[in-house]
Amino acid sequence: MREKKYARTFEELEVYKLAREFSRKVSKLIKSLPKEEDYVLKPQMKRAKVSVTNNIAEGFGRYHYQENIQFCRQSRASVCELIDDFNECFDENHVDEKYCSDLKRDGYTLIKVINVYIASIKRHRDRSQKTVGDITAQFHDD
Repeated sequence: MREKKYARTFEELEVYKLAREFSRKVSKLIKSLPKEEDYVLKPQMKRAKVSVTNNIAEGFGRYHYQENIQFCRQSRASVCELIDDFNECFDENHVDEKYCSDLKRDGYTLIKVINVYIASIKRHRDRSQKTVGDITAQFHDD
């Protein structure tokens, strides 16, 4: 039987590692955008890309299942925001169709991994609540 390994830090989470890789790709796109986007699209994309990894890290640090889930949802929403920004980049002819498509594919893959992570947190939460419920029931069964 395979032993489960739990992350001791957020940096050990596969979802965080994937989010960092995605963030690096977004940074390359931001650097390639024309000067005309210095005050609109660039700062918007920078905030969203940082939000993806920041929220995974902050959720992990909360040590409360529901708060962690909420921060993961915010991270997922920032990925969706970036996918919309990729479409905007394509519509404004800042990127070609293949580059846009590749970034969007990476974004949707990250969303799936975030969803798996959220499901894992929910399973841990449910197991934890069942254990607490079992312990409480023992005291009331006397």
